[in-house]
Amino acid sequence: MVKHIILWTLKEQYAGEQAEEIKKGIKEGLESLQGKIPGLLEIKVHIQGLSSSNADLMLDSSFEDVAALKGYAVHPEHVAVADGKVRPFTATRVCMDYEINE
Repeated sequence: MVKHIILWTLKEQYAGEQAEEIKKGIKEGLESLQGKIPGLLEIKVHIQGLSSSNADLMLDSSFEDVAALKGYAVHPEHVAVADGKVRPFTATRVCMDYEINE
């Protein structure tokens, strides 16, 4: 299994209710991919971090293998969400992918 974790910060111009709506849209968009992309086992977006956090959102997803993760990256439904709901609003992105050998 492969874990795919991403942390984002929103662009500075987004704050308050507008930021909350953007985060909800990102969460809904990405979580709607469950069951639509081959090899995607689980996908969850966390949007309510504690005040000690220095990121605004976190994607926590699991894939069958590295090939499934690569397929997700270019899958048209994922690309549509990334281009429409994520990239226009985020300033920074940090990613860590790793394998879990069970």
